[in-house]
Amino acid sequence: MKQLTLLLLGVFAIVVSSEAAPLPTLERRGAAAQLIVDGQPWLIRGGEVANTASSSLAYMDTVWPKLTRLNLNTVLVAIAWAWVEPAEGKFDFALVDGLLAGARANNQRVIFLWFGSWKNGISSFVPAWVKADQARFPRVRVAGGQSVEILSPLSATALAADTRAYVKFMEHLREADPQRTTLMIQLQNEVGVLGDSRDRSDAANAAFAGAVPAELMKYLAAHQAGLAPALAKLWAEAGGKTAGTWTEVFGTSPATDELFMAWHYAKFMGGMTAAGKAVYPLPVFTNTWIVQPEDKGPGDYPSGGPQPLSLDVWKAGAPAIDLNCPDIYLPNFDEQVASFQRPDNPVFVPESRGDAGGAANAFYAIGAHASLGYSPFGIDNTGRLVVLRPEPGAPAPTELEGLPLAKAYAVLRDLTPLILEHQQKGTIRAAWLTTTKPRQEIALGNHTLTVELRKNRRTGKLSAELGYAMVCGLGPDDYLVAGTDVQVTFTPRPPGAPIAGIADAEAGEVRDGRWVPGRKMSGDDILVDYNLAKAAAANQSGSGLMFGPDGPTLQRVKLYRYR
Repeated sequence: MKQLTLLLLGVFAIVVSSEAAPLPTLERRGAAAQLIVDGQPWLIRGGEVANTASSSLAYMDTVWPKLTRLNLNTVLVAIAWAWVEPAEGKFDFALVDGLLAGARANNQRVIFLWFGSWKNGISSFVPAWVKADQARFPRVRVAGGQSVEILSPLSATALAADTRAYVKFMEHLREADPQRTTLMIQLQNEVGVLGDSRDRSDAANAAFAGAVPAELMKYLAAHQAGLAPALAKLWAEAGGKTAGTWTEVFGTSPATDELFMAWHYAKFMGGMTAAGKAVYPLPVFTNTWIVQPEDKGPGDYPSGGPQPLSLDVWKAGAPAIDLNCPDIYLPNFDEQVASFQRPDNPVFVPESRGDAGGAANAFYAIGAHASLGYSPFGIDNTGRLVVLRPEPGAPAPTELEGLPLAKAYAVLRDLTPLILEHQQKGTIRAAWLTTTKPRQEIALGNHTLTVELRKNRRTGKLSAELGYAMVCGLGPDDYLVAGTDVQVTFTPRPPGAPIAGIADAEAGEVRDGRWVPGRKMSGDDILVDYNLAKAAAANQSGSGLMFGPDGPTLQRVKLYRYR
């Protein structure tokens, strides 16, 4: 009887916890869109494991402890259609349950990546029974008539089969995860046609020769004032028509092919998203393979994915998708992340680098663009936390706590309450600096902050190749700065005395959202430029904040003004 009572109490507790735990949602709070988890804003300190890492629970057992040591709070793991429906109509979600259990045991949250019809453009993660039945599941055809290993997004049977499996997964997740361990879903990965600018199958050719769907034209007309500049220009140059074929409305360039494919990928994935949300409404996002410098046109990169050109097409075709996100490995991270931020498209970076550059990227995306968080790829291979692409067989670091990403995530962990508060207030900024962009100005409060790569204060030569800073405006003359390899000077903005002096500066840390002061910073600690006459001529005091290579470290400064 006692055992039965305990069992019933356990079942009751599960039901109560399921009812009590709110679903993760995306909400706009003040100036920022934020991920709300357990009723509170959540900042993702993430990492994505390799594509097939999550297919082995035994392998993941070796990974989970690393994530804790790296100060992650969220892991991105793949679930492939082929893994859960190896035979048509027969589903097995033991892998999902094992991943959830591993995450909970290691105090991690999960974002599942549904590798269904497409991963990196290619249909490599679909079940074998789908691959073998080309009659039921037609493929993209490229110029010349050859088919490629890409399911056509115009295929109703592919959409139905992928959706059925995805909905089964979401139904299982709803029942298996009353703790709300799962925060979001990434649907597919880097979709689009490779090898040509569009699908040239008979069905696709017929659709391309037909009219642009009225649904899309209505959306574009209603949102004309806010369209992406590249799309607005393409439409205008073709005559600004409100109806017609794809080439009549958008012209005859390969960009039109890309918009055509974007519409069909968006309708496919938007339908899947809506069906999944009908049973379990978690936030859903996409991940885009962005255009690379060597790409000559669509098809060199996946044609039809949610690029800056086609974001409006995706918003029209897939309104159920919450975010369209970039994966960014290019050196101009600042420009790339900015190209995806729009009022209707909050920022999250689900795939990027995890070395020192990744630490800079994380601070910049979160501070400058109110990103929901950051996630480098291949987090299970710690060699990628030292260099972007380690040589095969190269020894991987084992002292994880001292790696740049681990140190950066530790500071982000401590700063999270302040970051989320200041994202809402709109009083957070960030700088991202390299030798090609060694200086950035930030207007915040009563001052313009000039953030520069760290210099030798006697010679003026750069002493660093990469630096970053995040700034919270605690008051109009009061700033908290986290930085690595930068120096920060201040210039007053409102009329009055032209020079900003340091009234008080201190190093310290943040605990439980509160500043805990450490050393007082003065003298050599804040003397940026010994040439005081030159500094005075530029309305500068010669003093500022300096952050070395051992960061990110924190300093708080209060300013006054003088003549």
